Amino acid sequence: MKSNYLLILFLFISTLGFSQGYDIGGIVKEKGTGLPIPGVNIQIRNTAKGVASDLDGGFILKGIPAGSSVVFSYIGYKNFEYKVNSSNVKLSIALEEDAKSLNEVVVIGYGSQKKREVTGAVSVIDSKALEILKPVKIEQALQGTVSGVNVTSQSGSPGAALDIRIRGIATNGTNGPTTIIDGYVGELGLLNPNDIESITVLKDAQAAIYGTIGANGVILITTKSGKKNSKSKIVYNTYTGFQETSNKLNLLNATEYALLLNESYANGGKTLPYTNVTGLGKGTNWQNEVFDGGVPIINHDLSISGGSDKVTYAVSGSHLDQEGIIGGNKSGFLRNTARVSLTADVSEKLKLKTNVIYTYFNRKTLNENGLGSVLFNALNTPATLSPYDANGEYTLVPSTAGLGTEIINPLAQIENTYNDYNFKKLNGNFGLEYKLFDGFVLSSSMGFNTSNSKSRDFAKQISYGGKVFDVTRSTVNQGAVNDNNYSFDVFGTYTKTVANDHNFVATVGNTIFKEWGNGLYATGFDVPNNSWDYADISLTTGISDAKSNSSYSYDERRLSYFGRLQYDFKGKYLFSAMLRRDASTKFGPGNKVGYFPSFTTGWIISDEGFYGEKLVNFMKLRASYGTLGNDQIPNNGYISQLGGEATYVFDGTLVNGTATGQIPNPDLKWEEARKFDIGLDLKLFDSKVSIVTDYFSDTRKDLLIPNIPVSGITGVYAPGASAPTVNAGTVKNSGIEFAIDYKNKFSENFSLSLGYNVTFLENKVLEVNNGTGFIEGGSFGVGQPAPSRMEVGMPIGYFYGYKTDGVFQNQTEINAHPSQIALGANAAPGDIRYADVNGDGVIDTKDRTNLGNPIPKATMGFNLQLSYKNLDFAVYTFASVGNDMVRNYERTLSDANRLNYVLGRWTGEGTSFSTPRVTTGASTNNVFSDYYVEDASYLRIQNIQLGYTLNSTVTEKAGITKLRLYTGVNNLYTFTKYRGFDPGASNGAPIGGGIDYGFYPTPRTYLLGLNINF
Repeated sequence: MKSNYLLILFLFISTLGFSQGYDIGGIVKEKGTGLPIPGVNIQIRNTAKGVASDLDGGFILKGIPAGSSVVFSYIGYKNFEYKVNSSNVKLSIALEEDAKSLNEVVVIGYGSQKKREVTGAVSVIDSKALEILKPVKIEQALQGTVSGVNVTSQSGSPGAALDIRIRGIATNGTNGPTTIIDGYVGELGLLNPNDIESITVLKDAQAAIYGTIGANGVILITTKSGKKNSKSKIVYNTYTGFQETSNKLNLLNATEYALLLNESYANGGKTLPYTNVTGLGKGTNWQNEVFDGGVPIINHDLSISGGSDKVTYAVSGSHLDQEGIIGGNKSGFLRNTARVSLTADVSEKLKLKTNVIYTYFNRKTLNENGLGSVLFNALNTPATLSPYDANGEYTLVPSTAGLGTEIINPLAQIENTYNDYNFKKLNGNFGLEYKLFDGFVLSSSMGFNTSNSKSRDFAKQISYGGKVFDVTRSTVNQGAVNDNNYSFDVFGTYTKTVANDHNFVATVGNTIFKEWGNGLYATGFDVPNNSWDYADISLTTGISDAKSNSSYSYDERRLSYFGRLQYDFKGKYLFSAMLRRDASTKFGPGNKVGYFPSFTTGWIISDEGFYGEKLVNFMKLRASYGTLGNDQIPNNGYISQLGGEATYVFDGTLVNGTATGQIPNPDLKWEEARKFDIGLDLKLFDSKVSIVTDYFSDTRKDLLIPNIPVSGITGVYAPGASAPTVNAGTVKNSGIEFAIDYKNKFSENFSLSLGYNVTFLENKVLEVNNGTGFIEGGSFGVGQPAPSRMEVGMPIGYFYGYKTDGVFQNQTEINAHPSQIALGANAAPGDIRYADVNGDGVIDTKDRTNLGNPIPKATMGFNLQLSYKNLDFAVYTFASVGNDMVRNYERTLSDANRLNYVLGRWTGEGTSFSTPRVTTGASTNNVFSDYYVEDASYLRIQNIQLGYTLNSTVTEKAGITKLRLYTGVNNLYTFTKYRGFDPGASNGAPIGGGIDYGFYPTPRTYLLGLNINF
């Protein structure tokens, strides 16, 4: 009986203990940033009891049974579980972002889709990668981070354009992808990188929803916006640093130059120019003279964002100031941006959103990347000349036959360069979404771009001693350009599930696009005081007999209808079909309208019942095929316009007038891209490893090729005239993409992320229908045939010239070899021996052949990110393999300076089998051959960064939720055998790309930065 009483007492006490409730409270923050997270679901496990955190992340939860667990959950973050064992606890909960959830939805054009259900070849870059890469221009962030995308610089000068190629060069016209910013057509290079939330790249037929502008791929930009129910978040980012050249070429010093020149003159039977080389020393290093070190770059960025339960907002502004590594204040780029983003739930059914961006930039430039550029002169001016003469004036480069009329003192060239370019742009969109009924949403959006630019350059009256750069009459050129466009989209999206397993999403819409603008250019003569300060047409006093002004205007429109049906069965069998109808004013009657269908499909194999538990956690097979259009050509090519210049005789007097411009082609029609892709997506080892692989094929038919060469009797060479645009070819790109990523959090303090991607590409021309079977382009030297071609069976833009076969060692070898006199001179021992490719016993133009390919066979990227406690470290690299480049920055004049590889020249039998002799006499050593073509493969460490985040318990005392300091280097080092400044540069031309005219090198930049969140 006593035991029963004890049992009853124990149960009573236990019941009291169980009924005792604990109270806890505190704040929920984001791990890393320390920012409060509102709306977090805080619930007692296995019960319906819970609360949500407030706007400041705060919460109080009462009456929690002892021993219970409280779960903190929020979309995009990993769940956090806390076991309650005491009351009145003040907690600080840090939720960690869940990458799987954050990447769950991707933008695909006129909508979004769960990543697991995407059936196209789509790649995404998030804002975290941009924070590490710190690109001056967004395009730089795509290099090495996205498979199938290659970015090349036209120049390393501040503000210079970059070229993006998605899955190769497919056309001889415009090859760049279309950029869509929050739903409207925009310009990628003008955006502030810190305003971007994500970048989505559509590489295959998934882009067909954009029809005529999607053939070269589509880049979708999503800008940052505020979050609902969140307190105002203030973020300030800044970095400062200095720049220097990433490369200098090995040139001959003064003594080496003089000795080599003496040898050259002796071999040519001429009097030696330097009778005494003693005391010349190293002379002037002209590269050191033109390149500056410690050149500043500075960036500031401030943003404020937040929101209530109905309204979100984001406001930001940025300032970038970058000086050039050549030219001091004569070269630089300044960019200011401002952005306002606003979304509002006007009612339960109606939503409004707007995003407006203002950009201003100012750019000053030097003569670069060509014959007579600053670097061209720095490389070719002899080291024996001093920068200044005895009077302190710039030394004149002699106008002798050996130095020609193009080479001038590069310091004088910089000093006498005056130009200024200002650009202002306002762009954005306004959109509405209305939920008409359950499952159906009607969306409308109006995007706009309006820009104005002003340019001014001044040519000072000056003499360089009889050079082509001499200016006998000062002039000022001024221009004003206004460009505008708008797009209006209306589309409806209907989502429906039938019988629980059949899911449909249908989208139907219409797009109206209009683009218009005008430009005016004029020249004034005889600038007062021969000074930049007075360089304005209103102040000039001279007149000219020739036409000194010009103008243009344009107006083009596009009307489009599109539809897309997406279907899945049980979320594992996926299908979508798209159709776009475009009508463009670029084409004449009968060819204005084009229809572009596409299909994508996928199968999530890992969802099948037979799959079971495997090493591979997720497996998706997908495929796509579609036709996309391209109309990116000059306006009104199908009609004749008075865009040219002509001189007429009236009553015995010459009168300036107008004439026909571009030769018309009334049969112009759409260029078509037929894209096929099959891919496999895998996740392994508890989703720590992700693998994406694709095979792709892009056949571009009816290429729109501008300026197809035609007979001169048509007037194509008259001032202002040009050859017609013609549908004249077919090009195919095919290849394989492979990307693998590994992400793992080894402990609370240590995490690691590794990524590698590679793209193998083959480019082949299938048709050239212009009457000759090939199209030429590019230039080499002075007066030589074009070195690049587009020809059937070859890559577009391949190099075409003479193949070398070593160096003649003696006269016997010359006598036994086919004659080379047709190339311009008899061969002598020490001259280059050219191969008789066609075997006809003579070396002539018929022996020209394939010398190389400017398109890389493979591109790849590797990146590493790791964090340990408060430290973080990242490295990004990029490699290009198999691309060739033409060395065209060396002037072939006898007295020009040379690279020091000529020290290994032929000086007698057996001394060299690759580098010819030097001589002032006639030879064929300077004709375009593979002697000037080099392997330009390279590996570049693009970015390396080390950061430290102060402990939040310290920074919170100052009202700061996050404070991070970092240091880094951009463009740290390039491993290559190429002799030029930059193996990754290109002039962007499909035919003539990869020819190095002395590319301005991309600078190496050392940065010190600060991120602060309030």
